[in-house]
Amino acid sequence: MIRFEDLCEQGLVKGKRVFIRADLNVPLSPDGKITEDTRIRASLPCIQLALNAGAAVMVTSHLGRPTEGALTAQDSLLVVANKISELLGVSVSLKTNWLDGVDVHAGEVVLLENCRVNVGEKKNNPDLSRKIAALCDIYVNDAFGTAHRAEATTYGAAEYAHTACAGPLLSAEVDAITKALANPKRPLAAIVAGSKVSTKLSILESLASKVDQLVVGGGIANTFLLACGHPIGKSLAEPALVDQALSVMKSMKARGAEVPLPSDVVVAKSFDANAQATIKKIKDVDADDLILDIGPDSAHQLATQLAQAGTIVWNGPVGVFEFEAFSKGTEVIATAISTSKAFTIAGGGDTLAAIAKYGIEDKISYISTGGGAFLEMLEGKTLPAIEILLKRATH
Repeated sequence: MIRFEDLCEQGLVKGKRVFIRADLNVPLSPDGKITEDTRIRASLPCIQLALNAGAAVMVTSHLGRPTEGALTAQDSLLVVANKISELLGVSVSLKTNWLDGVDVHAGEVVLLENCRVNVGEKKNNPDLSRKIAALCDIYVNDAFGTAHRAEATTYGAAEYAHTACAGPLLSAEVDAITKALANPKRPLAAIVAGSKVSTKLSILESLASKVDQLVVGGGIANTFLLACGHPIGKSLAEPALVDQALSVMKSMKARGAEVPLPSDVVVAKSFDANAQATIKKIKDVDADDLILDIGPDSAHQLATQLAQAGTIVWNGPVGVFEFEAFSKGTEVIATAISTSKAFTIAGGGDTLAAIAKYGIEDKISYISTGGGAFLEMLEGKTLPAIEILLKRATH
């Protein structure tokens, strides 16, 4: 994979038209203000790199879920352009109807309006892709969060551009996940939590052949508990997937690895922030109980095991951490990860929210900006946007 940093160091960017596909899909308030700007800040190093190298810089991204061919005010990147201007300290203008040409000079940066408004973007239309590729001398993909989608700005433009390369954010994501899974320091522990086994079954099956310890949490853990014959009351679970859960545990056991299940849990009678929280041994869970967190003994045991890990992959909180009474398990796990000497990588929306809640951002080795892309790479899949960059590097 060609890296944009290398092209800059070699002096191959000066005076060139550079097209950057970034991920600037930030959350907005009902009145259109940016509520969280992590993705914008994560995209700035690539933009700054291009400016410092003397390029004429074009940046685009999707925002929200616009209808192709119909730009509305709420889908506009204007608020993003203003934020980039503020953070970079340079004027960043927003260009609409940019497919037929962009007026930008060396040392300037312009933002191109929401790329998903272009007809054919999501279906990776070849004609659209060629038009985008024709705008630039160098195509840069720095949008890891969309790397699992083959779209005109993530795949097609890379296919037809004169030069196609990976930006620093995309490169860092690939490096971190490769380090965690392809060449991990052992023991390798993975924490996979969420409401449903069905949404993460393929990643559980894939990790079962790689990791030394597979910690399951949330509704996923309930399905595993059910598979082992433990009472889970009226907790969220998927009875139809107990066979798959047993298969994952069998696969782990055959390798001398384990899926540690909680010995105690925190239950309530209703899913409510103010519900009475009760700690119970797993065998004592009643028929009308909801399991909303792991218990203190289980959390302590997991923390002890994580302290011995050489590599930790974290995707998902182990309880309903948004409710204070059911947040202790996730807090203990987060603290264990943040104080570990292991190489640690975390990703997924809820995981990032937990990291922010406990203020451990600077204590995680690498925090992924991708959700679906992060999970698919953990599965061992080659993402389309990365696949085309690898292909272009050899042609």
